Amino acid sequence: MKDSFSKDLIALLPNLRRFALSLCRRPDLADDLVQITAERAFAARDRFDPATRLDAWLFRILRNAWIDHVRRVKTQGTTVDIADTPDAAVVDGVRNVEALLMLRQTEAAMAELPEDQREVLVLVCVEDLSYREAAEVIGVPIGTVMSRLSRGRLALAGKMGIK
Repeated sequence: MKDSFSKDLIALLPNLRRFALSLCRRPDLADDLVQITAERAFAARDRFDPATRLDAWLFRILRNAWIDHVRRVKTQGTTVDIADTPDAAVVDGVRNVEALLMLRQTEAAMAELPEDQREVLVLVCVEDLSYREAAEVIGVPIGTVMSRLSRGRLALAGKMGIK
C-alpha cells in the first residue's frame, strides 16, 4: 500500500499546489502548504480510509494547514516578502495572448470573490470534487456548498461581463 500511496500522492501534487495557490495566492507559501500536506499525509497514511477519495482527504489536510498558517500569522504581526514580484510571461501568438489575458482576468475576478465562494469554486470547478466531497473538505453541509457555488458562479460571471 505504501508504494501505491506514494505514487497516488505524487500524482496529486499539481492539484494540491493549485488549491494551495487559490487559498494563499503566493507560490512560495503554496509550496510550503503542499509540503506540509505531504508530510502530514505520510505520517497519517495508516488512518486513510481507502473507501474515500485520496484527493479529498489531501485537500482537507491542506485546508487545515492553511487555517493553521492563518492563525499563526495573526499572532506574528506584519511581515513583508521582498521576493514577491510578478512573473514575466513571454508568449507568442495572438491566440496565446488572448488566452493569457482571459486567464488573468478570471484570476483577478476570482480574487475579488469572498474566500468561501472562491474556495468552493476551486474545489468543484477546478479540482473536480463532487459537492459532497467539497462539503467534507470544507466541513459544511452539502447545501452550503451548493449555495456558495451558485453565488460564486453568478458573481464571477458578473465580474467577467458574461452575465
